[in-house]
Amino acid sequence: MKIVVNTRLLIKDKLEGIGWFTYETLKRITKTHPEHQFYFLFDRAYDASFIFSDNIIPVVLSPQARHPILFRIWFNWSVHRFLKKIDADLFISPDGYLSLTTKVPQLAVIHDLNFEHYPEFLPRHITRYYKKYFPLFAKKATKIVTVSNFSKQDIVNQYGINPEKINVAYNGINELFVPISESKKSEIRNQYTNGEPYFIYVGSLNPRKNIENTLKAFDAYKKQTKSNHKFIIVGEKLWSNKSIEKCYNELTYKDDVIFVGRLFNADLRDVLASAIGLLYISFFEGFGIPVVEAMKCGVPVITSNRTSLPEVAGNSAIQCNPEDYNGIANLMVSITNEDVASLMIESGFEQANKFNWDNTANDLWKAVEEIL
Repeated sequence: MKIVVNTRLLIKDKLEGIGWFTYETLKRITKTHPEHQFYFLFDRAYDASFIFSDNIIPVVLSPQARHPILFRIWFNWSVHRFLKKIDADLFISPDGYLSLTTKVPQLAVIHDLNFEHYPEFLPRHITRYYKKYFPLFAKKATKIVTVSNFSKQDIVNQYGINPEKINVAYNGINELFVPISESKKSEIRNQYTNGEPYFIYVGSLNPRKNIENTLKAFDAYKKQTKSNHKFIIVGEKLWSNKSIEKCYNELTYKDDVIFVGRLFNADLRDVLASAIGLLYISFFEGFGIPVVEAMKCGVPVITSNRTSLPEVAGNSAIQCNPEDYNGIANLMVSITNEDVASLMIESGFEQANKFNWDNTANDLWKAVEEIL
């Protein structure tokens, strides 16, 4: 079979959530299925490390698809022509964008529909594109894969898609995320917080992530406990937001909030694994990878009781109302108790074991087989 894959988000040293999904699943699938020919479609020069096996042919198609107008040209013209040229059997798109002009069967991975629920948190031209075209992609797809049962039901509800058309393939977690030694934790804390314990948030500074209430919760926690604890925020702004900046500037304990920017691989693992608790209290998530990463590192988690997060966290994290920052502060106090933390860590390891990339790749391939 000739299987064509949209790999435009495989960019060296710039893999984000969907890029990692693409990387981890396709690395496994292409090696496991040498009987098929895979064509990886890039929109720019590619790195050879993404050509995982001999049954992959890399192809660069113009133009670079990084704007709604260019999205339409790339998928409806460039991809369409290529699929026709090689007489493709299937097109897989891990970011959900499809060609609306081809007759080739297509599998769309739609991770979530956050833009339908919080359109104000994205640039207007991006929101317009998503809201116009993703309903069309969902209807055009021969099969849809998504990353949680919550997202599956959301696609059904929003777009009227038959649930039998949608498969769930939970995200996996990088094997780097493991507990680290106490001496390493001490080293990391000395490096970032002058040796003080800290809570942590990992993700973009998008309002959808509920950064403001998380900052307010930390401030309330500090006022309540008078502790020396710090709060590390790992990540960069997805879209600039003055409301978050204003909230930060009004904090009593803003000097105890430390922004470290983006961290990758072992650096991220070390900083996450050295925290006393993850605060991941988002308003909306299709999955919520940092929740499971923290559990794998042996870190207690406080998360939101909304969208996919209860499904992913199970009973191994403390779930809360994301609007109630004083309630969140009280929960932060509870997880500093050693007995409570110990029970959460043990339960977290068990929950985290449910998510791995081998399972994700197998579930994605199952959807491919249902089409072929």
